[in-house]
Amino acid sequence: MATQDIVLLDLPSKPPCKCWTPNPWKTRLVLNYKGLDYKTEWVEYPDIKPRLADHFPKDKEEFTIPTVMMPDGSYVMDSLEIAELLEKKYPEPSLHLDSPYLSKLQELQPKFFGPIRGIFVPKVPKLILNDASVPYFVSTRENSIGVTLDQYAKEKGGEVAYQAAAPALKELTAMLKENGDGPYFMGKTVSYADFQWASVMIFFQRLGELDGLLKATGDAEPHRKLLEAVKPWAERDDH
Repeated sequence: MATQDIVLLDLPSKPPCKCWTPNPWKTRLVLNYKGLDYKTEWVEYPDIKPRLADHFPKDKEEFTIPTVMMPDGSYVMDSLEIAELLEKKYPEPSLHLDSPYLSKLQELQPKFFGPIRGIFVPKVPKLILNDASVPYFVSTRENSIGVTLDQYAKEKGGEVAYQAAAPALKELTAMLKENGDGPYFMGKTVSYADFQWASVMIFFQRLGELDGLLKATGDAEPHRKLLEAVKPWAERDDH
């Protein structure tokens, strides 16, 4: 089926329904930055596989959001694969996917994102998800980590999480300050690396945890400047 617009499949939130989680935010920022026509289709967690299974190979087991349906009816999953496709089809303005900052950030992100899971995973079902997604989210995460989310928050959340993430977050700060004129990793040039990190900050802002996250970076100012700089592409968050 051909459509006029790109369709972005995103995860809904409690009212007011807005984009919240980092991976869909990366795709949404790209779409907004490139000025592409798109519409949002909100898909609750239990509905992701039923919605997508018929559009991918039969042996595929894992289905994730973001996924986009392109105007020709084809489906693409995974935020980076989507970014690569959109860059190929709509090369201007460029995402600078060949920037060394992107590869450095991709290498660094697991080192801070792993520790801060103890903060955000327990908060998501309480603060963000609709009732339709809560049981799925809680059961899958508890099966994965092996304890209840309340126990996980108690053992791995709060200052324990931020302290564990701080060394990697301070490396990230150093990267962001390499080009002193800022506000982007590449100085005055925005790139996908900026969207990748901004998506995490927007997520933590939604959770009421941005101050804690930025405190752990060792210097909040360059991160706040980056967040302010990408604001024009973050304004469209609900359609």
